[in-house]
Amino acid sequence: MAVFRGNHPAKVDPKGRLKLPSGFKEQVDEANVTQFYITSTDGKKAEVWPLAEWERQESLLAETSTMDDAVEKYLNLTSYYGQQVEMDKEGRLLLPQILRGTAKLDAEVAVLGKLHYLEVHNLEVFEQSLLANALTVEDRQSLATILKRRS
Repeated sequence: MAVFRGNHPAKVDPKGRLKLPSGFKEQVDEANVTQFYITSTDGKKAEVWPLAEWERQESLLAETSTMDDAVEKYLNLTSYYGQQVEMDKEGRLLLPQILRGTAKLDAEVAVLGKLHYLEVHNLEVFEQSLLANALTVEDRQSLATILKRRS
């Protein structure tokens, strides 16, 4: 699967369906992906995982010899908010009802590429969050350290 990147604004229709933006739809079509796991770790945004990528996440978690508290919390959240869905012929995904309510995913949304999955945010809330959470000097230093390791 290719890497998801960028922002593609979209709308959630009155029935709770998100039409995948064309840039992301092309990628999933090329990889023959029609099954997704849609979930959240905080109820404020949706994570849209190609099912094979989600199953890799589950495999990594299953490799832990004991169920520690962090894994238990993660699985509780991702199961509570999560549903496996199939993309329809129009390229739409039905967002889980609980998540549509808590994350306010009922109109204009930002669909962001996050490498192996997509994040769906209420556009207005997300734009306010960006303004309130600008990169700090410490953030920039941390990123510089990470990126220097790669060169």
